Amino acid sequence: MTLPVDLAAKLSTFDEAWQPRTVSLFNGHDVMVAKLRGDYHWHVHPDSDDFFLVLQGSLEIDLEDGATVALAPGQLYVVPKGVRHRPRANGEAHILLIEPTGTPNSGDPLTAAPRRVI
Repeated sequence: MTLPVDLAAKLSTFDEAWQPRTVSLFNGHDVMVAKLRGDYHWHVHPDSDDFFLVLQGSLEIDLEDGATVALAPGQLYVVPKGVRHRPRANGEAHILLIEPTGTPNSGDPLTAAPRRVI
């Protein structure tokens, strides 16, 4: 049996924004934590949905149709595959992400953050 994952402890091991860290695996998916500050760029995941769960702070996700989804701690939103979006955080937000292993966080393997397991 494995030990429980302490998300707060994992988040305390790094400070970089927009650099997700894999903390567990789930049915071929990476369960990741990340710290977000400021705006990320517009991007799309053509082959997978994008799951965001806010743990701390707040997050806004701008969608290509002009809508903005505002998330507080304990709230989640799934951006459907193929939808251009831009996450942004005023201040610092801590989030949990679930994506198929190998999915580039930027939607583009050339600009994606490297996969880091902690």
